[in-house]
Amino acid sequence: MKKFLTALLFAPILAFASGAELHLDTAPDRANDIPALQRGAQVFVNYCLNCHSASYMRYNRLQDIGLTDAQIKDNLLFTADKIGEPMRISMQRNDAKSWFGAAPPDLTVIARARASEFGSGADWLYTYLRGFYRDEARPTGWNNTVFANVGMPHVLWELQGDQIMGDDHKLTLAKPGKLSAAEYDQMVGDLVGFLKYIGEPMSEFRKRLGVIVLIALGIIFVFAYALKREYWKDIH
Repeated sequence: MKKFLTALLFAPILAFASGAELHLDTAPDRANDIPALQRGAQVFVNYCLNCHSASYMRYNRLQDIGLTDAQIKDNLLFTADKIGEPMRISMQRNDAKSWFGAAPPDLTVIARARASEFGSGADWLYTYLRGFYRDEARPTGWNNTVFANVGMPHVLWELQGDQIMGDDHKLTLAKPGKLSAAEYDQMVGDLVGFLKYIGEPMSEFRKRLGVIVLIALGIIFVFAYALKREYWKDIH
């Protein structure tokens, strides 16, 4: 009986371990690439912000990646009147659910959410946005290698082109898009970099501040140790 209960307890873990391993491509690092983050913001506003909001991110925070108020207002402010407003959309959740089967999620912390599931949210998003392929069995006509039976259509298909899934479970570009494969990968890398940035805009500053704090603590330790030796030298 004890053996049966033990087997029952670990059955889900064993089943998970025996499943197919999800392969994720490594996303390029855009954390300190300001021009790339600016390009990613442009792609996000033009292709993602129609359905997906980023309601915990305000337009004026884009100043942190080198954009001026005028640049934000003239080139990116399509869903709000003032740059201090959040990056929301006008589509109602009930309408979105009836059209797509589920309301498109807010993308402010999507990179962090996927990181909690797959270890690297950037890698998951990078693979996902490059993993769409034609599937006529799906309502949208598209499927995805890392998100099976996804409800989202491939909004970047004109740029990437049409991929098909072969019998060997490998993707092949059947119809080229407006961008070459390298150009598309670079664009997706910029977009993923921006999505990672909006999830934690202060991340890079926090890392730099952490290094400064550690250096300061190291200096304080040297002086504190010297003071301790001077204070205790007559006792020891």
